[in-house]
Amino acid sequence: MTEEIKKPKKEFNTGRGHRRDGFSRSKDPAEKPEFEQKLLEVRRTARMATGGRRFSFRAVVVIGNKKGKVGVGIAKGSDVSMAVDKAVRQAKQKLIEIFITGDGSIAFRVEAKYSAARVMLKPAIKGRGVIAGGTVRTICSLAGITNITAKVLGRTNNKLNNARATIKALEGLK
Repeated sequence: MTEEIKKPKKEFNTGRGHRRDGFSRSKDPAEKPEFEQKLLEVRRTARMATGGRRFSFRAVVVIGNKKGKVGVGIAKGSDVSMAVDKAVRQAKQKLIEIFITGDGSIAFRVEAKYSAARVMLKPAIKGRGVIAGGTVRTICSLAGITNITAKVLGRTNNKLNNARATIKALEGLK
């Protein structure tokens, strides 16, 4: 008596989002991502086409690991989620590493200018906290700086230029 043991055939869902080998590419949902991200700005942009205006979205995203790595990304997409995803990818490519002192501050005072934006960053004593406005506060907290005094000196309210000036100032700490 030779009985053949038949294995049940695996059914593959070949629809979108499924792999033929049955494994999913998605990571464990409980796993914490490597970088935290914060959306600085979303703008609706328009271009003229034959049928009228065509709208797209521009997203400015800051990512950081709170251990000295931070980056800013800008991207456009046909919808907000696409623009944010592209901006996060770009921010990961443009990461910079900064030195943070033992008390969670920067080593010395630094100023930087990008376009019309000017930013000044000063070290602060332990327990002072992040004293900064808007964009600079976001970037410093995502970089892992816990004690800093900062001031936006330029007259522009452009969040993108303020973010780039802050990144330029943090690069000057090397």
